[in-house]
Amino acid sequence: MFEIGWGSAEIDVSPKGYAMNGYGMSNHQAHETRTPLLARALVISDGSTRRVVLCCLDMAMVTHEMREEACRSLAGLMGEQFWSEGFALMCTHTHSSPGGCGHEAMYNFVTPGFVQEHLDAVVDAITAAVGTAIASVAPSELSLATGRFGERDEVAWNRSIAAYNRNPDAPTMSASQAHVALDRDMAVLSVSRDHELRAMMSLFGVHATCIGNTLRAHDGDNKGYAAQDAEREMDSRSGHDDAVAIFAQATAGDVSPHYHGPGQVRRRRAVRKGGDAIYAEQNGKLQSRRALTVADHEVQVPIDGPLDAVLAYFDFTNVEVDPIHVDGVKGARTSDPCHGASFFEGTRIDGLGIPKPAGSVARFLARRIRQRRLSRHDGLSRQDRGYYQELYASQGAKDIVLEAGRKLTLGRPLAKTMLPDFVDPAVAEMKREARSGSLEHSPMVATILPVQIIRIGSLVLLCCPGEFTTTAGRRLRESVAGMLASDGIEKVLIATYCNDYMGYVTTVEEYQEQAYEGGHTIFGQWTLGAFQTRFAEMAEQLTLNRDKRTYDTSIRPPRVPPAELALRSSLAPRGK
Repeated sequence: MFEIGWGSAEIDVSPKGYAMNGYGMSNHQAHETRTPLLARALVISDGSTRRVVLCCLDMAMVTHEMREEACRSLAGLMGEQFWSEGFALMCTHTHSSPGGCGHEAMYNFVTPGFVQEHLDAVVDAITAAVGTAIASVAPSELSLATGRFGERDEVAWNRSIAAYNRNPDAPTMSASQAHVALDRDMAVLSVSRDHELRAMMSLFGVHATCIGNTLRAHDGDNKGYAAQDAEREMDSRSGHDDAVAIFAQATAGDVSPHYHGPGQVRRRRAVRKGGDAIYAEQNGKLQSRRALTVADHEVQVPIDGPLDAVLAYFDFTNVEVDPIHVDGVKGARTSDPCHGASFFEGTRIDGLGIPKPAGSVARFLARRIRQRRLSRHDGLSRQDRGYYQELYASQGAKDIVLEAGRKLTLGRPLAKTMLPDFVDPAVAEMKREARSGSLEHSPMVATILPVQIIRIGSLVLLCCPGEFTTTAGRRLRESVAGMLASDGIEKVLIATYCNDYMGYVTTVEEYQEQAYEGGHTIFGQWTLGAFQTRFAEMAEQLTLNRDKRTYDTSIRPPRVPPAELALRSSLAPRGK
């Protein structure tokens, strides 16, 4: 039996008109708080000096700064019981949450800039939630069960069915079958004390985008509503008032809470007319009731045994992929990060980006630039020509608009991009920051990323940064599960949006479609293979005794120059 505690705390960010994180729209500003945003935590101890800490935020993404600041704070709180490898920081991915919490520039352009008070509030909430959890630690039963949403449960749809159908290991689905072109299973980790269900963690992948980009308020969206509903129900049963329900994300990359198929735009308009918040609450209740049903009625597998974890950071811009993960292809490598035209165009139902005509022009120019660079008539140096040959081989079908590594848009420096300011206010902010010198030595996106595996008895959690599609996540789980089966591991689950954020991970087949998800798979077509390669390495380390492990624990992302960060900090909200 484990000793387990749970707790929650509000992320106390005062809405002052800053643009929120998720939709990438500068007019999607927070002027009020509709529902509280919380940090929720579980602390698990097996009696040793180290504890596993699972913490989930009602936020759109986790940044390296969130995790690093939280690690420092928790080390002060917990002393030697804090164990960075055993601390997983995840989020619900609500798109109605504060932005500006990372030092990398790109995902802060709309905020605008970095906002220290937002980061401080997040870290304070993490610390308070974990502190409450530690105070409540006591012997508790831990069990795992899985249940499936019925096909009539209108909870999730695959929003990228054409890309999904490219996978040879997935059944071909029609547009009217988008609701089954995803993983409809929900895994629930249940915590009971004195035979009462007191806390839980659900893993089910669906975007927290029920609430669109017109609500100008902080809101927990479907996952937040699910947590509130489940917590009320557990408290009413037990007679306590401290239940914690974590509704974390699994393979949500290509999964939407909105209907996708014939008549999808009309149906989305009907939802909007009825009220996005009402729809979010309905979707959340479906998730909550499924989680409670799983906890109450599905076969519970007791979880017991040792706690263990491994975590290391890797540079994902130059990973040589193990051929076993890419059908024997040799020489497959990742590259510097690039964003495609489809990324800037957004998704039709969940969130449109730049106008289609602008996207078409960007696509045309990107192809011309590629053609010129790969010819021998562009005046490139030998070194640059070699660089671009490797970049395009890795990026494959992507029409590259933004080279985040070299900080170029359509082949020009950021300050001189051909995209006009009126196309998107974020473009104007990007130009302004580039002209100010605040991007000179600062990364645009995270490229040195954490790979973490947490073992809780016979259960393993793969804690992944970013957004994995349905099939990408399944392939990752299967490749790791095969390695750990002989080590007493009976179940491997994937938790996404963990510990940092860098965009999407599609399969190589999905990538060729260059839908939004492929355009936002920044390290190129072999990105999934790179994650499989690194997770396989860490899974092998997990099977070794701790004193035999050889992975490097010192690698971390480079520090952003303080002078540059200062130029991107404390910027006035637009319209103020």
